[in-house]
Amino acid sequence: MIKSSIARLAALAALSVSPVALGCTDLRAAPGGIVVQVTDGDTVVLDSGLVVRMIGTQAPKLPLGREGFPTWPKADEAKRLLEAMVLNQPVRLGYGGEEVDRYERALAHVFVAGADGEIWAQQAMVAAGMARVYSFPDNRKCLDQLYAAEGRARMAGLGIWSDPYYRVLAADRPGDVLERAGHYELVEGRVLLADAASGRVYLNFGRFWKEDFTAVIEAPAIRLFAEAGMDPLTLEGALVRVRGWVDDRDGPRIEVTHPEQIEVLATR
Repeated sequence: MIKSSIARLAALAALSVSPVALGCTDLRAAPGGIVVQVTDGDTVVLDSGLVVRMIGTQAPKLPLGREGFPTWPKADEAKRLLEAMVLNQPVRLGYGGEEVDRYERALAHVFVAGADGEIWAQQAMVAAGMARVYSFPDNRKCLDQLYAAEGRARMAGLGIWSDPYYRVLAADRPGDVLERAGHYELVEGRVLLADAASGRVYLNFGRFWKEDFTAVIEAPAIRLFAEAGMDPLTLEGALVRVRGWVDDRDGPRIEVTHPEQIEVLATR
């Protein structure tokens, strides 16, 4: 039953994405190798020994030897789907920003040959609902395509989107958001007030800023917004979806480090 389910998801992922020519092309191409191990749903090991963290996505996590670390729901399924797609297959890599992380892993997009052309592994995993979009200020290429794939998977209730663990949280329920402190979450709501103070921009989603949910944009991120031609203060009144790590500082909040963490769903 599990094998047939993974095969169905793999087929669905392949059908849901375009060949690379229509996908993520604005990258520095680099040789890859044969995938000899899939660590989890967003990390693979090549025959050269290179560990590749599939940038732009976050799949459900496995403990991987970390004591006390829980297995996230759907983590095993995500790993099996990626294995079905890339294990023992030649892949090529594409870099769109910072190329190596502090663990000496390559931060790359992964491409594998498919029956109807090359498959972009990140997009396929997101399209099957087995990963979320997860970006960094120094690695922001091809996010539009990944967001589109994620939106389709979420609306269809595929993969992780069928599990309450990954539900999009409501900004007007700050208690629910606070319960997820220390977790990467998607939070959706209308910005009640956008305000600048002490070199930061605060997007307040409630009247009581010490209790309600807030998105905080620090000065380096404000510069990235400006470079993108965006003013976060114009988000006042907008319906948005914010993604990032929840912390508890004067109520639940997410620090926004780059514009792509905020999806504008409606301006008013």
